[in-house]
Amino acid sequence: MELKRQYIVDEDNHKVAVQLDIDTFEKIEDVLENYALVQLINADESETLSVEEAKKYYATLDKA
Repeated sequence: MELKRQYIVDEDNHKVAVQLDIDTFEKIEDVLENYALVQLINADESETLSVEEAKKYYATLDKA
């Protein structure tokens, strides 16, 4: 994935922030949500969820 970044700099030309286009941001957000879901599923190894159970649980999570 190519990251199209635009840097915001202060008066001394120091980078203080970065802007991403919305498509890139949404891809990053999706990757982070998927990673978090895997971590949540693996957190309690005594209870393993099937793919369908995981999808149902994921659908109940509050998304930003």
